[in-house]
Amino acid sequence: MVHSQKAMNSQVGKVLDHLKGRSITHIFFVACGGSSAVMYPNKYIMDREAKFVSSDVYSSNEFIHRNPKKLGENALVVLCSMSGTTPETVKAATFARSKGAVTVGFTNEEGSPLAQESEFVVKYEWGDQANAIDTNLGTLYQLTMGVLNVLEGNNKYEKMLSSLANLQRVFEIAAKQYEASAQQFAQDYKDEKVIYTMASGANYGIAYSFAICILMEMQWIHSNAIHSGEYFHGPFEIIDKNTPFIILLGLDETRPLDERALDFSKKYGEKLVVLDAKDLDLDGIDSELQGYVAPLVLNYVLRKYAERLADARNHPLSKRRYMWKVEY
Repeated sequence: MVHSQKAMNSQVGKVLDHLKGRSITHIFFVACGGSSAVMYPNKYIMDREAKFVSSDVYSSNEFIHRNPKKLGENALVVLCSMSGTTPETVKAATFARSKGAVTVGFTNEEGSPLAQESEFVVKYEWGDQANAIDTNLGTLYQLTMGVLNVLEGNNKYEKMLSSLANLQRVFEIAAKQYEASAQQFAQDYKDEKVIYTMASGANYGIAYSFAICILMEMQWIHSNAIHSGEYFHGPFEIIDKNTPFIILLGLDETRPLDERALDFSKKYGEKLVVLDAKDLDLDGIDSELQGYVAPLVLNYVLRKYAERLADARNHPLSKRRYMWKVEY
């Protein structure tokens, strides 16, 4: 494996070096909430690219209680918590190490409990000043594609690093492209009591995060993340001209699911916010990888929508009733 000088996180590099020659047959992506949501695109990459290594995404506490049989010395457990203090995730790291698995903790706080309980630590950056390649999504992609390269010789690793090196520029272009739309969204939907989100494939985790972390946690707006493939098996009964939907269309192989759901929604719904990855300027992102990278850009755009919505509602994204305030 050749380490690219363009972008690779040195801590990710240490993990990859450690995995050389090891027999890793299963990867567990373990986290809670928004940190769990960012694992979903990585699982999608594994499903599409891995020939022999299988993978799963688990909520941290269920990971412990379910106690998968495959969890052992041939497993890699990737955990994530921004603060590194999420109790369930910290316990999951301890649990995984007790089973002999290789553990990697992704966190914004290098000295956090998660960092202490994980065999390897990857510190990622957060906030407006962070470069896209150094965020949780960017560093996780480096690890996922790097693991595929080390364990199976996947040849897309360097392409991913080069693409991620150009991601910040893509973000900045998208921010300008969608600023007016974000402002309009905020004005149009600031008084809504419920907003659904829908996506599939690599984008589903992004829709899930926006529903549970932005709308429910940070804005106290009722929401649910609907998988486009499940839309016609119950949820489509809720669509009418008064029900808001945010629908994400990706560039990966599951796009036909999104298109079908959107076509039906246009017939019966009127409050549709459509974010189509085909409209993004992805110059600098390798053509083979655009389906994988699109969720990172759509996630960035949705964050801008969230910020404008919070401003319009005079409800800061930092406002909470229960989280960090009461015992739970």
